[in-house]
Amino acid sequence: MIIEMRTYKTKPGTRTKFLEIFRSESIPAHREIGMKILGPFLSIEDPDTFFFMRGFPDLASREPMKAKFYKGDLWKSELETILMPMLEKYEVVLVEDSEDLIHWETE
Repeated sequence: MIIEMRTYKTKPGTRTKFLEIFRSESIPAHREIGMKILGPFLSIEDPDTFFFMRGFPDLASREPMKAKFYKGDLWKSELETILMPMLEKYEVVLVEDSEDLIHWETE
């Protein structure tokens, strides 16, 4: 499994609104495509930061699955224009779970 360890810093005071939309719209859309989401996890030290992991079956499926989400109607016509202005920055670290040690919830 390939995992993106994602850190998001929202603009001051927007984390709660960002996460409402992320949980209700973005996570279900990711799951429909077959991506796994673990989190979000809220920073205790910074009220504008949160973390989550996004999982893919393998490296070869990562780009096509991301393209399906980011080129899709939900992202292009709605989420991009709502969520991106709330972000100050984000970082992604790509790791591999070669022994499948993480057990993803698949609700």
